[in-house]
Amino acid sequence: METVNRKEENNKMKHTVYLVTGAAGFLGSTIVRQLTERGDSVKALVLPNDKSAKYLPHEAEIVYGDLTDKKALEDFFTIPKGDESIVLHIASIVTVNPDYNQKVIDVNVGGTENIIDLCLSHPECRKLVYCSSTGAIEELPKGQKIKEVDHFDATKVRGCYSMSKAMATQAVLDAVHNRGLNACVVHPSGILGPEDNAVGETTGVLIQIINGEMPAGIDGSFNLCDVRDLADGTILAAEKGRTGECYILGNEEVSFRDFAKLIAEEAGIKPMKLFLPIWMANAMAKLMETNAKRTGKRPLMTTFSVYNLARNNAFDSTKAREELGYHTRSYRETLHDEVKWLKETGHITTAGNAELNHAMAH
Repeated sequence: METVNRKEENNKMKHTVYLVTGAAGFLGSTIVRQLTERGDSVKALVLPNDKSAKYLPHEAEIVYGDLTDKKALEDFFTIPKGDESIVLHIASIVTVNPDYNQKVIDVNVGGTENIIDLCLSHPECRKLVYCSSTGAIEELPKGQKIKEVDHFDATKVRGCYSMSKAMATQAVLDAVHNRGLNACVVHPSGILGPEDNAVGETTGVLIQIINGEMPAGIDGSFNLCDVRDLADGTILAAEKGRTGECYILGNEEVSFRDFAKLIAEEAGIKPMKLFLPIWMANAMAKLMETNAKRTGKRPLMTTFSVYNLARNNAFDSTKAREELGYHTRSYRETLHDEVKWLKETGHITTAGNAELNHAMAH
């Protein structure tokens, strides 16, 4: 008994280094900030020439490398002797193009397999938290809440990104069951909030709405989480997540109408009035995709983006709330903070909003 107690004391005394992949991305950078703010040691894996690396806190040690390059990953995994590591694997290529893309598979699946191998070959690595996606879970009919599953089938989900996340998630679970890997999985839904320095898809839509560049919405729904809550949930999974378990980090489903209304109130602009029914948006998207193939220009709207608004977006985060202590703030609070950040960083202009309001009022 005394030997066991001494071993536990030694483990408690060990210094932990958090290894964060995708550290310059929206979620990754927020995780790095939260960890450094509470005094944790962080090694941040960043792609070479990633301009967003400059926004990372100076306390974090930056390692430049690629998930598909095992030598760079070996440098990333190397920590001082006597320390232990926890890996938060956040990096992936996110794409809204549903077509098969070999690079997406190489990075999202092959890169995750490299991370798994290195976790297992480094005895000082105590745990892996893999950041999957709610898109990796098979969709249920509307009216049913989507919960965690214990098996992932790439043929049951839509789009290359979701397929890659299903494959990578299953690879992690297989390594848990067959190779003794200590890992758990988090499934974030959509992502929203301040400090999206690379301006991702959702932030881009928000800017378009506020700047009056999106005259109409679509009668669908979102499930979006504050990036700060997702970061907190991922760190909680590192501390409390059970081996081989998956945790949905989602929010309440919100309609595009209610979302646009909240944006208008927080940004002080006229609310969006026109919302296309799904069938009409889908027909328009098909025409835009046909035109895009002819011109080579990116379509304003795609059938896949319409599907993502039309699908069942009701995800159940009860397990994460009960086991991890995960929580989400309100959409209003998130949008208030994001609009404030967008104004401060010059992504939206209050002058432009005033002109838009004046034009719409007359």
